[in-house]
Amino acid sequence: MKILITGAKGFIGKNLIAELQNQKYTDIFEYDIDTQPSLLDNFCREADFVFHLAGVNRPKEQSEFMQGNFGFTSTLLDTLKKHNNSCPVMISSSTQAAFDNPYGQSKKAGEELMFEYSEQTGAEVFVYRFPNVFGKWCRPNYNSAVATFCNNVANDLPIQVNDRNVVMNLVYIDDVVAELINALNGKANKKDDGYCYVPVVHTITLGEIVDLTYSFKASRDERSVPNMADEFTKKLYATYLSYLPKDKFSYPLKMNIDSRGSFTEIIRTPDRGQFSVNISKPGITKGNHWHHTKNEKFLVVSGRGVIRFRKVGSDEVLEYYVSGDKLEVVDIPTGYTHNIENLGDTDLVTFMWASESFNSDKPDTIFETV
Repeated sequence: MKILITGAKGFIGKNLIAELQNQKYTDIFEYDIDTQPSLLDNFCREADFVFHLAGVNRPKEQSEFMQGNFGFTSTLLDTLKKHNNSCPVMISSSTQAAFDNPYGQSKKAGEELMFEYSEQTGAEVFVYRFPNVFGKWCRPNYNSAVATFCNNVANDLPIQVNDRNVVMNLVYIDDVVAELINALNGKANKKDDGYCYVPVVHTITLGEIVDLTYSFKASRDERSVPNMADEFTKKLYATYLSYLPKDKFSYPLKMNIDSRGSFTEIIRTPDRGQFSVNISKPGITKGNHWHHTKNEKFLVVSGRGVIRFRKVGSDEVLEYYVSGDKLEVVDIPTGYTHNIENLGDTDLVTFMWASESFNSDKPDTIFETV
């Protein structure tokens, strides 16, 4: 299948092309503002499907709205007609098309042109009125508040919020791309009025977006992770990370070091516990304590050792030999005092998960030798 994409270098275009290539679509005609205009004729002659994503939303003159959003659409459709190509055509419109402003008027004119084209040629058209789209590769400080907030917070730049209570309707770029590929495969979500839509829309205030974005920045110092059970938070966090400065992908952790080795907390959460890495020097034994409710999982990833258990009130000692050569998780049950000893001549490296983050006011850690 030969696919023509106008606005190929734009935010949606780049994401769509990346996923189409991932799904092994190889015949993609990319058309953008710097493409040789004569190529449009060839593309329109051969295309089996058209994604019309090109448009104008920040012109120097208001007249450019109509020229870019209506005029080029007209040129595209006329060129398809010239070659008697009635392949399906998708157009990227905006919810602004419902409003009486220069941008909205130009988008509305483009929509009407599409519907007229469908009636004249019998071609199937897919008209999408997108709300605000967010995600990776969106240009900051242009026409996306989310992109601007993520970029500026990640890069320690100021942001401006005039009204925190403004409600925004947002769609995530991956959901948009999935819907566009649905259209390509004849499975578009279409309403009775002929318009198509992205089924997943997130409604949230500007203030909530700002607060979430700043919380992502703070999460490094707090060693926390956002609530990935919330779909919008998960998508916004993915977006935020894509704007990190190129020299700030990594960040340091506090290593608690003594003669026995080290213990470093990696992640702590209020509802999923704490994840850490423990390093024990050769011959060292750590632990010798038990818990009422807190439980743990140990995974030795390097070195050789033994984890010993003794049920409180019993004399029986259980031994589990562990090694980085054979990765296996060992559960640390409640009511069992336990320790871990390094039996090798190199560092013993253990990933440790605890069911709750350490709280010095309620440690739930009772010291007792195994």
